[in-house]
Amino acid sequence: MPIIHVHLIEGRSLDQKRALVKEVTDAVCRTVNVTPEHVKIIMHDMARHDYATAGVLKSDEQK
Repeated sequence: MPIIHVHLIEGRSLDQKRALVKEVTDAVCRTVNVTPEHVKIIMHDMARHDYATAGVLKSDEQK
């Protein structure tokens, strides 16, 4: 049973999340030959101040 964790910066709409889990599920089913019922996806929304790249918090980046 594949378990996939997806970490996203908060702010995605429910429609975007629905589309993402559908596409990820389809890709996993094709790749590892399982049925959709066996694919588990856990979504993690992260605040912009809880994520950094190259030593800079996402909340501190120039826009």
